Amino acid sequence: MPIIYKCPGCGSAMEFNSQTQKIGCPSCGMQLDVEEYEKNYKSYETEESETQESSKTDTEGMKIYHCSTCGAELVADQYTSATFCSFCGNPTLMQDRLQGSFQPSTIIPFKIDKNKAVDIYKSWCKKGPLTPGELSKQSTIEKISGIYVPFWLYNYSAGTSMHANAEKVRTTRKGDTEYTYTDHFQVYRDVSAIFERIPADASEKMPDDAMDKLEPYNYADMTQFAMPYLSGYLSERYNYTADQMQERATDRANKYITEIARSTITGYSNVTVLSNNIRMNPKGSEYALLPVWMLNYRFKNKNFQFMLNGQTGKIVADRPISKGKAFAFGIGIFAVTLIITMFGGLLFI
Repeated sequence: MPIIYKCPGCGSAMEFNSQTQKIGCPSCGMQLDVEEYEKNYKSYETEESETQESSKTDTEGMKIYHCSTCGAELVADQYTSATFCSFCGNPTLMQDRLQGSFQPSTIIPFKIDKNKAVDIYKSWCKKGPLTPGELSKQSTIEKISGIYVPFWLYNYSAGTSMHANAEKVRTTRKGDTEYTYTDHFQVYRDVSAIFERIPADASEKMPDDAMDKLEPYNYADMTQFAMPYLSGYLSERYNYTADQMQERATDRANKYITEIARSTITGYSNVTVLSNNIRMNPKGSEYALLPVWMLNYRFKNKNFQFMLNGQTGKIVADRPISKGKAFAFGIGIFAVTLIITMFGGLLFI
């Protein structure tokens, strides 16, 4: 069933405001805490939603809903949980996509709004002198979208027993003779650690390497999930279950405990790790939504992506190169070099 959060004051569609961290009305300016809206106006919102019927037709993973404001048909794939009506523009949440096992436990709300995201994107474009001009066009910039990406966050109790051979090399000199001494050591480390909320994105649409590079997120801003946080943004539900993503998270935990143990072996000239016996005990997981600004663009028949951490502002992006700008840049460098060479030659005449 599609849901639109209506303003108690004027009836307009409300959206989550990343600057005030409240759900706000763009028409009358009313601002309400998410918890306050959920507590005092949830029945109002439900009553509005239940007056509209949603289609149960499901064809090849696509489902048809009806916008609760204008009645237009909304077509969404089976994993979309928040979208916009293409006719009236109102933000719409797919309630049935956020229930039961698909309801997130926690969420990090957007801290960066669209205006700020656009400014960051424009600045990124300017920093690349060979960036194609098409990327700075308004028609491209307008495509930037805020999306809540599904993640599983894993907890582990970990340990490792590491054996290594190490050497200390020292050199002394007596007269004209230099002496080199090598001391050999057998090193043992037994290290334990607790890892909390190791993230693994659960969306097949989002590239894993880009999601990893967008980290870290500040979990101090994480809060209990509530649907109004999604209003005004896109959202996906997970494609992969916690069990399916467990191996990826475990690999990261293995890497972390190994790095911790190895970092304690210091003060040697050379270190060779002989064995690393890892003990890994999973301590559960939670389903969370994390904010990302994303822009997909196509240049010279190739796909590129610009991604921005919606909380911290960290950028992960592909930057295509304009051959025309590269050629002009090369000509410019050649001309400047030629002028400097000519004037340099004249100075020696």
